[in-house]
Amino acid sequence: MLLIDAHCHLEAKDFPTGPADVITRARAQGVVHAVVVGQLQRPGDFGLALTTHAAHPDFLSPTMGIHPHDAAQALPEDWETLGRHCALPQVRAVGETGLDYFYEHSPRAAQRVGFAKHCALAKALDKPMVIHVRDAHDDALEVLKGEGITQGMIHCFTGDTDAARRYLDLGLHLSISGIVTYKKSEAIQAAVAFAPLDRLLVETDTPYLAPLPFRGKKNEPGNVGETAKKVAELKGQAADLVALTCAWNTKRLLSLPVELPAL
Repeated sequence: MLLIDAHCHLEAKDFPTGPADVITRARAQGVVHAVVVGQLQRPGDFGLALTTHAAHPDFLSPTMGIHPHDAAQALPEDWETLGRHCALPQVRAVGETGLDYFYEHSPRAAQRVGFAKHCALAKALDKPMVIHVRDAHDDALEVLKGEGITQGMIHCFTGDTDAARRYLDLGLHLSISGIVTYKKSEAIQAAVAFAPLDRLLVETDTPYLAPLPFRGKKNEPGNVGETAKKVAELKGQAADLVALTCAWNTKRLLSLPVELPAL
């Protein structure tokens, strides 16, 4: 299989020796590119995504955002920095941003304000969005519709078929994580079976959410093939075709600088 990991985190706290070995292992599994997510770690610090990309520009493309968990902690200067970062040509999307009502590390009102700021930035820059939604689909859809967002991905999609339909109707893509391989993910599996293949991406969300048979271990981009195999099973199509189609979907959505064979 030829694969692109549409969403991973490669911060030093999880990979203290750096990503070189992780990238080597991913390449050995057919991964030709990965989207590395930069996000606010603490006030004034957006992590290593830009520097990690600079060290591995042929394999990594960065995004940049302020996670909904941190919406209330971000300082005015952090939002200014985010705007500068997202305007860089190598930054392929705005986010990860969105709404998380499961943990509510930031108040819901602050999350919605932060989400709307990201939407406005994405529209101003004409860049797609990387959107995190957990237990907040109705409110997320309200913000997205209100802000006129039509390009981006629902990262680590965990909704049902109705949520999938509503995101797809906006023009968005669904990025599928290793959760789809878990036994109690019937609703997500049904949504994947429903969604058109040309609107699906596959991701790891490294270092989280390792797919079966790696569940419980630190995730890596090299594991994205297991998710692609499950998507292929649900779509009733060959794994190689599904993996390549998802790679092309990711390339097109994020304008990734990677060469792919024709479908």
